[in-house]
Amino acid sequence: MAPARRALIAITSASSPIHDGKDTTGLFITEALHPFNVLTAAGFKVDMASETGKYTADTNSLDPSALQGEDRATWEDTNSTFRRKLDKMKPARELIPEDYGLFYAAGGHAALIDFPQAHALHEIAAQTWDKGGVVASVCHGPAIFDGLLDLKTKQPLIKGKKLTGFTDEGEEALGIKEEVKAWGQPLVEEMATKLGATYMRAPGPWDDYHVVDGRLVTGQNPASAASAARAAVEVFDKL
Repeated sequence: MAPARRALIAITSASSPIHDGKDTTGLFITEALHPFNVLTAAGFKVDMASETGKYTADTNSLDPSALQGEDRATWEDTNSTFRRKLDKMKPARELIPEDYGLFYAAGGHAALIDFPQAHALHEIAAQTWDKGGVVASVCHGPAIFDGLLDLKTKQPLIKGKKLTGFTDEGEEALGIKEEVKAWGQPLVEEMATKLGATYMRAPGPWDDYHVVDGRLVTGQNPASAASAARAAVEVFDKL
């Protein structure tokens, strides 16, 4: 039986000062908006959820350089379907894990803080994978894999697989590598190595780049959110 054509976009519920207190990190908006648009256009019923049902918008993701045109109009329209689903999302524990055929973890640096302990989101991702569905992530979204086990093997879901996510070089370019490491959670490259995965990346930290390894699809950075979502749909459609 094919997995349900229903997708969950996982959202970080964490927030933290960043850039020495000048900004606040939370959800990087286009990392949820672009997959939402792709998945909706592909005929998926799309839900969003965070571990607590709350979210904070990453202030840098609201900068005009990051949120433009139709994206900004959608964000600023609190009656848009995207905003209504995001603003009224449920805590992940209130969802039925077996309902989903595709799981997509959005990012924002704050995902490093709460995703490794987001047990209700882990359960949805694990059930999606176990039932033959697609699990995807983008940028710092791979933090969801820290603590996420394959229900059959009891091993890390990404063990032995190829993936991508935000680069250490990107953290250094933003001038925040040591700041985010002080949160006590591994950065994406370190996490992949720790869990027995092979980390891959594009030549540049901001290049649109994604990796497909079977039913696992990952994108490197905000610019990769839509292409990773399109790849996830292509994989789903071949199941």
